[in-house]
Amino acid sequence: MSDNLYPKPSKALADRRRELAPDAEAAFRAFSKAVFAEGALPARTKQLIAVAVAHVTQCPYCIQGHTKAATRAGATPEEIMEAIWVAAEMRAGGAYAHSNLALAALAEDDAGSKKGE
Repeated sequence: MSDNLYPKPSKALADRRRELAPDAEAAFRAFSKAVFAEGALPARTKQLIAVAVAHVTQCPYCIQGHTKAATRAGATPEEIMEAIWVAAEMRAGGAYAHSNLALAALAEDDAGSKKGE
């Protein structure tokens, strides 16, 4: 992470965030704990999902934190990399699927220009 773009996480920043909005901070922490708890999906799978989503949202803090959490939950480096590739395919797949919008616009322009011929 660039020191110029993203400040390094610190206890002082965490304390300040909590000080400015203690109820929201507590609610977020409780929500996060509930989301990542063992459930229908194992915690390991949830962390792999988080790694993939973090790459799509491009949050460097999330990438680092959830990669470490996935490892602690038992995910292998190979599983983490596969999750990242799934994220990459989904991101690229969105662009590919949305090309239909461009193709439709081109067809409309083509139909409009043929009317004027």
